[in-house]
This record gives sequence, C-alpha cells and structure tokens, in this order.
Amino acid sequence: MEATSHMAFIVAAYAAAGAVVGGLTAWVMLDYRVQLGRLADLEKRGFARRSASAASAPPAERAREKS
Repeated sequence: MEATSHMAFIVAAYAAAGAVVGGLTAWVMLDYRVQLGRLADLEKRGFARRSASAASAPPAERAREKS
C-alpha cells in the first residue's frame, strides 16, 4: 500500500479539519466581541453585575451584607 495513492484524501481531510477549527475559532472570537459590546451597553444603561457590586464595596459593607 503506497502512501502516495492516498495523499489527496489525507491532504483534503487535514484541510477540512483545519477549516472547521479555524471557522469555530473565528466564530468564538466574534461572539466574544459581540458579548463584550452587549455587556458594555448594559452597564452604560445602568445595569451592573452582581459580582462587580459586591467586589467593589468596602469590606465593612460586605460584612454587613453577609450577615
């Protein structure tokens, strides 16, 4: 069995896998930018993340909130 007889299939399979992985990577990166934009828009309109408000509060207020 010669490797050269299957070379076209091997190259096509690697190219297809690379295209799929590249496409998924691009999709995730674009979606990340969209989500950051939406989050910035919500924060600009006055909505805040619960985790951000608790972390930015002074330690005394955080202790009061826990009790």
